[in-house]
Amino acid sequence: MLYTKRNPSGEIVMLSKEPTSECNETIAPDSPEVLAFLADQPGSTSHFIASDLAFVRVVEDILEVLLDKGLITFTDLPEAAQAKVMERKSLRVKNNVDLLGGDSDTI
Repeated sequence: MLYTKRNPSGEIVMLSKEPTSECNETIAPDSPEVLAFLADQPGSTSHFIASDLAFVRVVEDILEVLLDKGLITFTDLPEAAQAKVMERKSLRVKNNVDLLGGDSDTI
């Protein structure tokens, strides 16, 4: 989860990994607003970071397909990966983000 500060028009003007007095609204790291904000930032790494965040969604979709087709099982993943998958799943449910449009309770 990230924390944002917005301008009067509602656009993100600052992001923080931790809540601050300025950044107190939560937002999912893979939110289109976050990706757009990062892509507009000066510096050579902003597009790479935005690409990484977008690619996370691709990896999640691929993992869901592999699990749904029974090509791998959840327990085939290392424990650290299982924990990260469950954390992402929890964040998606909490933020009502359904990547594949399927049953959000399936892993």
